[in-house]
Order: sequence, then structure tokens, then C-alpha cells
Amino acid sequence: MRELPFDATDPRLAAAAWSRLVEPGDPAAGTLVAHLGPVEALDWLVGVVRRGEAAGARPWEQAVARWAPRLEHLDVRRELDVLARLGGHLLVPGDPGWPAALDDLGEARPFALWVRGRLAAGPDDGARRQVAVVGARAATTYGQHVAAELAAGMVEAGVAVVSGGAYGIDAAAHRGALGADGHTVAVLAGGVDRLYPAGNSALLEAVVAAGGVVAEVPPGCAPSRSRFLARNRLIAALGAATVVVEAAWRSGALSTAAHAATLARPVGAVPGPVTSMASAGCHRLLREQAAVCVTDAAEVLELVAPAGAHLPEPPAVQPGLLDGLDPRAARVLDALPARASAAVASVARTAGLPVADVRAALGHLELEGRVERDGSAWRRTRPASPRRAGR
Repeated sequence: MRELPFDATDPRLAAAAWSRLVEPGDPAAGTLVAHLGPVEALDWLVGVVRRGEAAGARPWEQAVARWAPRLEHLDVRRELDVLARLGGHLLVPGDPGWPAALDDLGEARPFALWVRGRLAAGPDDGARRQVAVVGARAATTYGQHVAAELAAGMVEAGVAVVSGGAYGIDAAAHRGALGADGHTVAVLAGGVDRLYPAGNSALLEAVVAAGGVVAEVPPGCAPSRSRFLARNRLIAALGAATVVVEAAWRSGALSTAAHAATLARPVGAVPGPVTSMASAGCHRLLREQAAVCVTDAAEVLELVAPAGAHLPEPPAVQPGLLDGLDPRAARVLDALPARASAAVASVARTAGLPVADVRAALGHLELEGRVERDGSAWRRTRPASPRRAGR
């Protein structure tokens, strides 16, 4: 085997090389690099291949056999040149801009990140809260509306949105964040030179301009099903919580939720109509995997805020007839006719209370403006009638 055409003793180049050599999430490569470091691990691999020790059935020999075909023509300088022409940059573990949240993946952590734009909204945003919003590609109008509203509400509260740049829920989440002038990050399954899917290229260019697009594979790499599934662990790790807006019974979004749960990240699920197959996966999460039901941005923010720091306001509801009353007063008010008056004795019979208790309760209700005298009888206070237009 020929010598590598780049400086393999440079830790950054070695890390970039590993992102090209192996498929995302390769457990053997993750273990090797975690224990030896990218430079020593690459040196070991080159030596093994040079000595022709790749054949065999043992686990490490099988791993080397997977990696050897790409090693022959490996030259990460080409991919780095492409990245530079796109205005992007490489991040490796230990860099100032490296997302520390990815370290929670342990040996499944990516070797490098190929970035266009910015992963953080500002220079001091290393610990910035981010929420992953994911869901079905074949999303309904309802799902896309909810995803956009959630994203807009979160960025208005200073929380960035992470998603996968795909059609449907992902795209709606990115658009919602951009529409509210917020920060959003798209994690791609292929290289950042191939904004995929092509139909979202304009949207992803807008994400690059206002946020960031990132991949763990170098430019030139095409997206594939296995890379999509491996990419989901990055989305889950980057988010302080993961919210699934719509998902079918078997959906890639559910794998993102599973990764989040493994990382002890909160998982939220948006409910949908029980008749909608597009929401069957969300209902499955709520039923089987202890996901939290979320319906708006305030409830999502509650997942990522410190305990008690962000409590959503209760929704405005029409006050009930008996709200705020003690049991005795409630029974007396309920015993009064809806539109007529009643004597105290009649109210006492209907409520099943002593006359003295009824008189006392009516006095308190009168002070609160809930009842009024009608001669010797009592009636509920009538709400003021709206004035007719023009009078």
C-alpha cells in the first residue's frame, strides 16, 4: 500500500480521514479511535493493511476488511478543499465550537463535523438550549402547522431548533424558526455540498445563511438509508429534548426519539386525531415509551427549563357557574332555578340543607354578586345584556 498523501500525524486530518473511511456510527471504529486517538488508530490501520492482515473472520479483521477499500484512495484534502470553497469549516472534538452535547454519545460520537454556517447562534452559546423537532416526511397540513408554530415559539424564547432538513415536519420546523428570525440547524445524512432533498435546497441555503447545516460525512458522500438512521443519533444528542410532531407507526422519527431516551433526554410527542395514521407513532410514544404530551411551545420549553423555571400559563377558559365556591355555597347556587326566583324554603329543600345554612350562603353569594333578591325570593344574577348596535 502507498503512503497516505496527507499528513496523517495531524489530529484534525486524521479525524477527517476517519469520517471518510467508515460509515457513521461504526462501533468498531468508534472504539478504536476512542482508545487510541485518530492519529494512532489511523497508523494502526495503515500498518495492518500494509502487512496484509485484513483477511479472516475475527471481529477486528472483519472491521479492517470493511475499511481497507476506502483507505487505498484516501485523501481528505480534496474534501477539505470542497468545504473551503463552500465557505464551510471542519470541527473536531476539542475545538472551541465543538458541541459538547455530542460527547454524551460516547464511542458513537462522530469523528468530525463538516459545517456550513454556524452551529451556535453566538460566541457564548456553547451551552445554548436546543430542541430537536422531527416527524414524518408525508406530513399533514395539521402537522406542518404545529411544527412551524412550535419552532417559532421556541426561537422567540431563545431556544434553537434542530432538525433533519427533510420534507414535511423537518422543513416546517426550519421554516418556523427562520420565519421568527431564530437559529436553526439541519443535520444531513449526506455531504454538506449536496443539500438533500433537492426540493429543499432553497430552504437549506436559508438555513446556512441564518443558522447551520452539518454532516458527519465529508462532501461528496451521498445520503443513504443507513446514514439517515445513523444521523438521527446526532439530532437527538444535539437537542436538550426531542419533540415528535407526526410519525407513522414505523417511522425514522421514532428512532430519533429512542436515541434521545437512551441519552436521558426528554421526549415530547404531539397528539393527533386517533383516526390519523400520520400520528400513530406519536400515540405509540405516549402509550409505550413515557413520552410527554406537548401541544404548544410553552409545554416544550417546560421540558428543557430547570424545574419550576418555565411553567406554561393555564389556558383561558370560560369560568364555570360554581367556580371558587365552597361546597355549601355551590349547592345553594346550583339549587336556584336557572331563570326564575325561588324562596329560601324551596332552595333549602332542593339543596338538602338547613334553612339557616341557606340564608348564610345566600348572603355570601349576594356579596360576590352571584345572586340577588327578588322580593322575598332569590334568583341568580343575570349577566348584562349586550347593547344593540346603533343604540
